[in-house]
Amino acid sequence: MQGHPHKILVVGGGSWATANIKMLTDNSAPKEIFWWMRSQQAVEDIQNYRHNPNYLSSVEVKVPAENISTDLKGLIAQADFVLLNVPAAFLKSVLTGITPANFAGKKIISAIKGIVPDENLIIGEFLHKYYEVPFSDFLVISGPCHAEEVALEKLSYLTIASADAELASLFAGMLNTRYIKTIVSDDIYGTEYAAVLKNIYAVASGICHGVGYGDNFQAVLISNAIREMQNFVNAIHPIDRDIKESAYLGDLLVTAYSQFSRNRTFGNMIGKGYTVTSAQLEMNMVAEGYYAVNCLHQINKQYTVSMPICEAVYRVLYKKHSPLLEMRRLAELLS
Repeated sequence: MQGHPHKILVVGGGSWATANIKMLTDNSAPKEIFWWMRSQQAVEDIQNYRHNPNYLSSVEVKVPAENISTDLKGLIAQADFVLLNVPAAFLKSVLTGITPANFAGKKIISAIKGIVPDENLIIGEFLHKYYEVPFSDFLVISGPCHAEEVALEKLSYLTIASADAELASLFAGMLNTRYIKTIVSDDIYGTEYAAVLKNIYAVASGICHGVGYGDNFQAVLISNAIREMQNFVNAIHPIDRDIKESAYLGDLLVTAYSQFSRNRTFGNMIGKGYTVTSAQLEMNMVAEGYYAVNCLHQINKQYTVSMPICEAVYRVLYKKHSPLLEMRRLAELLS
């Protein structure tokens, strides 16, 4: 893969995918970028006007018009890196018609911060099981990094995780810019699960705000959340990791507190009395924490880690318990 400019395909048309496109094209390393979107109308709009009409519309798209398409199989054939950036709940439908042979020899990157519903698998496990992607060819992008701040070129940090340290460094080098700094990790399980969990905790943070709790309780909630995260990822994949690093604690903090956090916004709406359906319709964006908390609830039946915050969110979203009563109950448990 060293003999030619790398060919990188970004799969997805949302704000985070658009931010990925911006990082890759602002980076000076020689490469060719391809972009898949489900919507033919969005493809034509970007080809004609050089902006994503639906997400981060201020970002100028520098991908050649002929490299933007709805033909996923054709684009995968041209790429040597495939960056998946669609909601986890939609990944199976996006990959309909794609076979292990299509991914053979490709490096697959996940910028997805969720679990595949029904399968209850993180992205790396799902791709390994159903598409025969070796873990040595798999990478994870995690934060702390919001797409909106990438669009504004505010200094942001990414963690690139892979079992292959050289591969992680290679891809990290394709993302570095004046405003993007990268960190390399070998903890693909921990970074994937941390990215899932922080969305659930951000929903909890939003619910707390929605029912009237203030900053003092938020601090207690998040300090307990990082311990809960540590206990869970250590039970799933026990290796030597520092939970205070940016990919874990940093990503949790920005997702729980930021005005740009869709999961916190979703939780806030739930706390204020919106139904799940009405909150989803008003946001017009996917809050991964909604799907993730049900998956985590199922996965944790095997591990039985004490996760009172996740369970409180699960009961609010899936058992229709009162947000206020659940947060009051949680407040009695936390220390």
